[in-house]
Amino acid sequence: MKREGSSSISLIQLTADAADDASLDEVDAVASAAFDVPQFSAREELRRPWTRCWVAREGRRALAFLIAWHVADELHVLNVATCPSARRRGLATALMRRSLEYAQQQQVRLLLLEVRRSNRAAIRLYRKLGFTAMGVRPRYYSDNGEDAVEMVLTLDPMTGAVQPGRDEIRIEV
Repeated sequence: MKREGSSSISLIQLTADAADDASLDEVDAVASAAFDVPQFSAREELRRPWTRCWVAREGRRALAFLIAWHVADELHVLNVATCPSARRRGLATALMRRSLEYAQQQQVRLLLLEVRRSNRAAIRLYRKLGFTAMGVRPRYYSDNGEDAVEMVLTLDPMTGAVQPGRDEIRIEV
């Protein structure tokens, strides 16, 4: 991934056996910068055999990451985070597209995620990729009691093609 006038961005996948302490610390630093209350540790997440993690780097510096759980034929996106200084550069989109490619390669049937109802930019991104709203989790976020919108993207497990869906609930974007 490269934008005109900027340095090259690379997307790498971190795994438990190949992630060094510095890489894990960088992911945690991105989470601390991106979220008011980071609720996870990259180290702990990668201990789980079903965790998948992709990191967007500029040179040797982590700027964004995506952490998901791959269980059976589902990929559940847990966190997508970008350093505030690196936002609006397409990093979250690139990471989501990479997770979608992974899902297609692994014959995943469903991609699932929750997003804050107020996070309109993220909802627009997910909609652009084909996600639909399927439900609301009232008071899901413990930091402020905000609702989470549950979103889903259905893939044909044989071809990887995105299956058209429709919202089950109404949300504003």
